[in-house]
This record gives sequence, structure tokens and C-alpha cells, in this order.
Amino acid sequence: MTTEEIRILAATAILGYGFPDASFEAGLARRPHVIAADAGSTDPGPYYLGAGESFTDRTAVRRDLERMLTGARRLGVPVVVGSAGGAGAAPHLEWLRGVADEIAAEQGLRLRTAVIPADVPRPEVLDALRAGRISAVPHGPELTEADVRATTHLVAQLGVEPLVEALRGGADLVLAGRTYDPAVFAALPLLHGFDEGLALHLGKILECAAIAAVPGSGSDCMLGTLRRDHFVVEPLSPQRRCTPTSVAAHTLYEKSDPYHLPGPGGHLDLTDCAFTPEGERGVRVTGSRHVPAPYTLKLEGARLRGHRTVSLAGARDPVFIRELDTIVAGVRERVADNFPDLSPDDYELLVRVYGRDGCMGSLEPRPVVAGHEVGLVIEAVARTQALADTLCAFARSTMLHFGYPGRLSTAGNLAFPYSPSDFHAGAVYEWSVYHLMRVDDPSAAFPIHWTELPEGAS
Repeated sequence: MTTEEIRILAATAILGYGFPDASFEAGLARRPHVIAADAGSTDPGPYYLGAGESFTDRTAVRRDLERMLTGARRLGVPVVVGSAGGAGAAPHLEWLRGVADEIAAEQGLRLRTAVIPADVPRPEVLDALRAGRISAVPHGPELTEADVRATTHLVAQLGVEPLVEALRGGADLVLAGRTYDPAVFAALPLLHGFDEGLALHLGKILECAAIAAVPGSGSDCMLGTLRRDHFVVEPLSPQRRCTPTSVAAHTLYEKSDPYHLPGPGGHLDLTDCAFTPEGERGVRVTGSRHVPAPYTLKLEGARLRGHRTVSLAGARDPVFIRELDTIVAGVRERVADNFPDLSPDDYELLVRVYGRDGCMGSLEPRPVVAGHEVGLVIEAVARTQALADTLCAFARSTMLHFGYPGRLSTAGNLAFPYSPSDFHAGAVYEWSVYHLMRVDDPSAAFPIHWTELPEGAS
């Protein structure tokens, strides 16, 4: 490694999404100094954090990690993985550690491994709440003690500092719990004194691998080359290229402000940023600045809401479609009338109409049916699975035979693609904690646990 350039290989957008062998080998041929991947996201919703389960398939995750580890050992460079197991709580981190241990044993690898949990004890969060060190994210609700106590798994999104320390300690493999997405790519550059703004901005683009290319893909590799006053990103498949527009667009990914991107210890100021072509398929980026601010950790937690049963159906009678709102209201009334002992707090009955407003619900600006048919998702959420089954079945059968003005037939109103028509969707979780906690020491909450993989090897 020189003091003027660090090369970072982003294998895939999320560990388990896959990447082509040819792209990965092309990346290895460029002699990267670190191979990194984000392994998680809150995009799939609160269930996976609350239940302690991965949203990525174990076989796919193992395939990706095995190729990354064996490739990294060929070059003698570290592998850094953040948001282990998808949601990054203790069960997810242990799950991924087990995968890595299995790979190390079967491939004959010896890995000095830094495991960095992201779980935050509830008493610490309650103390911070009482001390006024927790604030809501924009447009979010204030946190309550009841929210904290009801949470099954509670994590904080760690920044670059614990990762830097793990690499300073000589880790061959870093497995971190819930992590700020750019941090796994920025850690090695920051260890070697590169500009924080450029390193974090590069991490922001690499976090989704080749999604920032044209055509974009989260299942392909991207190389980032960081120098003292700029960085270059380029895809590793000859069928893709980066353009100033594609890279600038990904800079705005999941951000409401095009110039200021908040993170754990400040924000990226991109006011003076410039994106220019570099070679045939790369883009050079300059002008990224990091502006320090009081250090905050984003807290994430989920609590059990109940259990869900779902029925899928379709309808194409134009009169039924015209009267759909009246029909749904009538079904709700029949459910409430048939189960008088249940209060509104005991269950929730949802009907999503695809082909009208199934994606955006009440935010849909044109809630009209433009086609000849609609898809219906009838969903009951209740305190028990049995009650959810009962309510969904009753709502489904009521809608199937509901009478409405202009109805020409007494046969069923709905077409069901499956038999049985109702599906157990299991436990339902909701976000209970999605807040910012101010801290003095960004590393104190994230102790590093060192281990040698495979465990038990002589």
C-alpha cells in the first residue's frame, strides 16, 4: 500500500445478493487493499430485527463470503462486513460468525477475526432517554420508556471508529453488527489518514456496489480508488460503466437533501462536489467535505405487534370495482358486528387494492382504477395467529359473497389464485425505536471481541 492511493473492492450490494466470478476476479487483479460488503438494511422492514432472523439466504451468503475470504487470503488483505446477518443484532452476528467459521474450517483458512456487536442494553438507552440525550428522527415520534421495554432487539448503528480499531489490530476479518453503510469502506482509508469527506463519500457510493453504474446492479462488483484529493469509481464488468449522472444520482440515494448527507459524527457537505468522467468507464469525484458535529448513534429496535394472516384475490367485474370502497366498508362493518367482544385494539383489518393504490395507499395522487382488473390483499393482524386466521377467513368469505348495487350474479365476487386461499404470515413486528442517541465516545458502545477462526483449531 502506498500513502497516496487505496483501492477498495465492493463485492456486492448486500452479502448474499451474489456477484459474477469474472467481475470479482477482475477486481482481485486490481490488487485491492480491502474487500468489503454491507450485509444488511432496514429496507425489508422491522420483522428481521425483531425476530432475530436474516432476510438473506444462508446458502447465498456463504457463497459470497467464501469467495471474498478466499480471494482476500490470496492477496493478504482484510475483509470487512457490516450489518451482519441483515439487521445486525446479536443473533444475526452470531449467525454470520458461524458461517465464517464453517468456511474457515473447510477451506483451511486461519483468520484473526474481530467481532463487533452493536446491541445496546436497554438500561443504557433508558438512562440516555431520561438524561435528554435521545431525540426523534425528522417527522418521527418521541421515544418512550414503554417503547424501549417492549423492544426485542435493540441496536445502535456503529460508525467507522470501531472498524478502524479492528483493522489497526491486524484483523483478517471484521464482522460487525449494525453499521453505518459507508463505514466498512471508509475504515481502512481513515486508518491511513485519508480525507474523511472523500472516504465517506466513496463509501456512500460503494455501499450498493454496481447499482451506481449503467446498467445498475446490486449483484455485481465495483472498485473504488481513493487518492488524497479525489476518488474514482468504476464497475468491474465490461458491460457496465459509471457516468457522472449515475454516480451523482446514487449519491442522492435515500437522501432528502442533495447537498448534506448526515452520518454518525457529522455530515457530508457536497456543495462543491464535482463528477467528471475518468477513462472509458470510471467517474472521478472531487470536493466532498466532512463537517463534524456532536456524535449521535442511530438506534433501531422492533417490538412484536401480533400475528398476520393474508388472503390473495383478484376481481375484474367493473361494477364490483366501481363499488369497491363501499364493499370494503361493508365487510369491515360485518367483521365488527360478528365479533362484538373484540375492540379496535384487538385486531387490524387491511385491504390493499393493487391496480389502484396498493403501493402508496392514502398518498397515491390518482387513486383510480385505470385497468379492467384489480388485485386484492386481505390481511388480518391480531394478538394471536388463531384470531388472525378467524378474522381473515371471515373477511374473505364476506367479501366473496357480498351483495352490492348493480350485481348481476350471485356467484363469488373474487378469483383466488391459491387453494388454500389463506396464508399464515406469522409474527408481525413494528419499529419501536428509530431514534438518535448522543454519545461522547463513539467506540464505547462497541467493544471488539477477538477470536481465531476456525474456532477450536490447533
